[in-house]
Amino acid sequence: MLDYKSLRKYREFILISIDVIFVVLSYLFAYYVRVDFGNQFSEETFVSVIELLPFTVLIHIVFSIIFKINRTLWTYISIDEVIRVTVSILLTNIVWFICIICFNVVGYPRTVPVIASLFSIVTMLGIRITYRFYRRSVLQQNRKHRALIIGAGQAGAIALRDLTVTDRYDCKVVGFVDDNIYKKGKIISGVEILGTTKDLEKIVEKTKADIAYIAIKNLSVEARKHIIDQCKKISLNVKIITFETVDGDKLATKMRDVSIDDLLGRGEIKLDNTEISTMIHQKTVMVTGGGGSIGSEICRQIVKYKPRQLLIVDIYENNMYDLQQEIKIKQLHGEIDKEIELICLIASVREKKRIDTIMDQYHPDVVFHAAAHKHVPLVEDSPAEAIKNNVFGTYNVAKSAIEHKVDTFVLISTDKAVNPTNVMGATKRMCELVIQGLRDNPNTKLCAVRFGNVLGSNGSVIPLFKRQIESGGPVTVTDPNIIRYFMTIPEAASLVIQAGVYAKSGEIFVLDMGEPVKILDLAKNLIQLSGFVPDEDIKITFTGLRPGEKMYEELILDKEKHTKTRNDLIYTSQPIEFTEKDLENKLSKLKEVLDLDNNTIKNTILELIK
Repeated sequence: MLDYKSLRKYREFILISIDVIFVVLSYLFAYYVRVDFGNQFSEETFVSVIELLPFTVLIHIVFSIIFKINRTLWTYISIDEVIRVTVSILLTNIVWFICIICFNVVGYPRTVPVIASLFSIVTMLGIRITYRFYRRSVLQQNRKHRALIIGAGQAGAIALRDLTVTDRYDCKVVGFVDDNIYKKGKIISGVEILGTTKDLEKIVEKTKADIAYIAIKNLSVEARKHIIDQCKKISLNVKIITFETVDGDKLATKMRDVSIDDLLGRGEIKLDNTEISTMIHQKTVMVTGGGGSIGSEICRQIVKYKPRQLLIVDIYENNMYDLQQEIKIKQLHGEIDKEIELICLIASVREKKRIDTIMDQYHPDVVFHAAAHKHVPLVEDSPAEAIKNNVFGTYNVAKSAIEHKVDTFVLISTDKAVNPTNVMGATKRMCELVIQGLRDNPNTKLCAVRFGNVLGSNGSVIPLFKRQIESGGPVTVTDPNIIRYFMTIPEAASLVIQAGVYAKSGEIFVLDMGEPVKILDLAKNLIQLSGFVPDEDIKITFTGLRPGEKMYEELILDKEKHTKTRNDLIYTSQPIEFTEKDLENKLSKLKEVLDLDNNTIKNTILELIK
């Protein structure tokens, strides 16, 4: 006995057999109509129709294969399917009608193919539409959720099709929501447009919907955030359906959960691609710490500008290897230029000789320096290691860049470098001083880019909260009033690259981080996005500020003067009076205390950056 898998194996044969049955029945019924429902029955004409049916069927099979109607999924019958079935049937009967005339078939009623074509179209399309309707009805009967689709355009119609006819979504669509007031009351594939997003609360009460799918192509970040906020107010779970173009013009859907980026990310960042391309195109670009969160995203964005070589340098090979494979796969699929030479090198920025060797061999034109120890509590316990890696590592790479006549050097800094109260911030401030102390060189334009926390970066609060939620809580927040600036990884990386274009002589570029965010609100949002209720399903506990942690971060030092660049999201903080001799004196004092106790090291570096 054939099971379901066997049926799927012979699916095309089964479908064409069903169509053949309907062709035979259509011809028999056409003959019955032709003879006035049996009143003019003639054995001669009946025998002629029956004997020649195999030829009719053969022609039908040929056109079925040509138009691939035996390979389509009835679940997804569309206008395209209707057209192909109709054309296939019409051509079958036209060809058969011509054969009857050309071969002068005696006794064959010539109106039979005409009548049969009409019956074939009705029956073959009817069975497909009936199957789709049945499949849709059966699938939705026992579905758990009642869903609204936000967006009643082309994307919404495609989303409706996927939500109703596939097993991927456990929901029944009960209505559309669209902010075009003229669409209210209209119907798409049997589903009514119930109102605008302003009416969401009333619509949810009426339909008992518990989930909303945002299905709007090219929706801006601000508009998406507005819709999500409205859904959150009425505790309506939200999913986002994204679209990608396949086969040139068809849209395919993918569903994802709302991310924290949707709630905090800003609109599209405008970059001067011409300037960036001038800096990167057909150049050799080196990224230290290239396997890290920011470094890897910088690499992903750099390859869009088609450098000649991309040098990824990192001491931790696992992340670097993953990035290497990611880029190679994209090159294989044609998503990234195959001519870009990708070079991954294991190296520590602490070892200047190793950095010199790399620069001697590859002669980079641009260096993005992202290698650093950045975790505040861990760095607080190991200040000497942080100074060796962050401060002297930056000095090594910057000096090597100057010696090897690198055109541009860009340091990744942090808002924690402003009036620092912890070792990590102090080391980063010292890194900024390295850039300013070395700025008066004849070879290399140096700059630093300062920004706040990055959403989802390794070791950041977002992955920590997610792990705590997955384990059932509690979610730990240091203080209910603590605030931080946040930016998405792609935002930060793109602005870092843009800032590199503006580098001239030791500038510190400060990124516009938008409005600060309360960490408590961030925790609540993540809990809600995970489908839980804060302080009911998942508890939030307060642990107190950690050593060296500030209640809020700053982006500008009091003594710094800043001006806006050509990009509205990037500001320039002019260099302070600081010479290379001043830098050497500070570095010399740091070296003297590296072997002493942690308190002495902390006090020394905090004193040196004043």
